Amino acid sequence: MSESNFQAVHDNIHQRQSIGHLVEPAPTHDQLNIAFHAALTAPDHHRLKPTQFIVVEGEQREAFGELLAQAVQDLGEMDAAQIERVKHHPFRAPIIVLAVTKFQDHPKVPLFEQTLSSGAAIENFLLSLQAQGFASMWRSGAVVESNLLKSALGLTERDLISAVIYVGTAAKTIAPRAEIDIQPYVHFWTK
Repeated sequence: MSESNFQAVHDNIHQRQSIGHLVEPAPTHDQLNIAFHAALTAPDHHRLKPTQFIVVEGEQREAFGELLAQAVQDLGEMDAAQIERVKHHPFRAPIIVLAVTKFQDHPKVPLFEQTLSSGAAIENFLLSLQAQGFASMWRSGAVVESNLLKSALGLTERDLISAVIYVGTAAKTIAPRAEIDIQPYVHFWTK
């Protein structure tokens, strides 16, 4: 890898941040597919491919907002203002991508490894989108635990909605991430 490619990869990693307000343009299906391909190269013990994606875009966001509102009510939310707020969540971005971990029983691949594989796939997806000039925000919240939501999406209770990813173009420029002092987080073990 050339020095310039190395630097570009590291700059992309260091510059990625969640952006809360996303607008058009959104990635095309071809651009999303590039990101999905990147996602599915994540470390994956025994190549189980536990991560799947569900895309919600365009007019489908309204129906998805209604579904989210039903899901939070099913989880016990009674505050009408909160329910109405949740209904509008899908309009935070032109595209919403749900990342789902579909757990598989395997004697050599525990569930936690499948969860970690999905996390790596999600990060690859976010980094690919950013390299293509788009912004994103990775969210979850209590709603991802809703069996009503899972059922409506064709998932089982065992499946994990690992991320609700908002995708689009940043509405405004945000400040660069502050440099991170790695010293408190890195230790070299000695016997």
